[in-house]
Amino acid sequence: MKIAFFEVSASDKKYFTKHLAEHELFFFAEPLTEKNVSQAKDYDIISVFIYSTLDRNVIKQLTNVRAIATRSTGFDHIDTACCQEKNIAVVNVPHYGENTVAEHTFALILALSRNVHKSYARGLKEDFSIQGLIGFDLKDKTLGVVGTGHIGLHVIRIAKGFGMHVIACDVNHDIFLSEILHFKYASLDEVLKQSDIVTLHVPLNGETRHLINKKNIRTMKQGSLIINTSRGGIVENEALIEALDRGTLSGAGLDVLEGEEHITEENQCLHEQCGHLKHRQAEQNRDLLSRDNVVFTPHIGFYSEEALRRILDTTIENIQGFAAGKIINSLSVPSKK
Repeated sequence: MKIAFFEVSASDKKYFTKHLAEHELFFFAEPLTEKNVSQAKDYDIISVFIYSTLDRNVIKQLTNVRAIATRSTGFDHIDTACCQEKNIAVVNVPHYGENTVAEHTFALILALSRNVHKSYARGLKEDFSIQGLIGFDLKDKTLGVVGTGHIGLHVIRIAKGFGMHVIACDVNHDIFLSEILHFKYASLDEVLKQSDIVTLHVPLNGETRHLINKKNIRTMKQGSLIINTSRGGIVENEALIEALDRGTLSGAGLDVLEGEEHITEENQCLHEQCGHLKHRQAEQNRDLLSRDNVVFTPHIGFYSEEALRRILDTTIENIQGFAAGKIINSLSVPSKK
């Protein structure tokens, strides 16, 4: 089969070449978008990561593609409904970094709770005073976990190791696990009101976009923290900025930003004519990143050696399975004709 990989590094290329030697492989460093979709239409399978944009306009031009293998758990960058219409299978990597993202979540929490970020910034200025750097213990604090999937549950396990109380919200309640891990389910409103720290672990879709917004962020406990290692669109940028300005939030730990797909264009967008939404998000992101009570990492919550290897191995299994007529880890299965 002819397979095209987008958003691949040199090491990814070497690994795929070694393990998919029976196929004809093509590699592109850039994401797949409408600008370069002509490069992808003649392949049997294409593999992408999260910065590729496979909307309806792109998918309609993938005339020969039979399967899309995303090297991610999230799939909000792919119009799966259109793929279904086009008889294109979509497969993902459902499990690769539950512990990886959960550990990164606590890296962000600790950076805020113990003012690691502020201390580092002061040190760069040769200011080693401790005034204003008093932190707080995690023990006996309440952690609100929004989304109790694989990552959320791992976050809860770690929180219990710190001696934290945990409340969680999810559309599905696993009462058995809640009893084993000693946490309780509550509504989103209750989680926001009762938690000292709220951490988000839900996929981005029509129901969760701006799940945290201007209306409900105001109900959060005064001086609380918010952590987002899921997707930027879960939190409304304007609401986040307003909450930080008001002091409702004393800090935010962000591995993702709303509109982060435009982050590489940010400087250009701030100085040139571009879409209103892109321009506004670029300005908001610049505002957020300039604050010493916002800890930002560039979407690297998944980025460990072990997790990256699991992503590559699962992608290889997905491709080999499709080539053998067995679709695994499916998000969209083509109909049999």
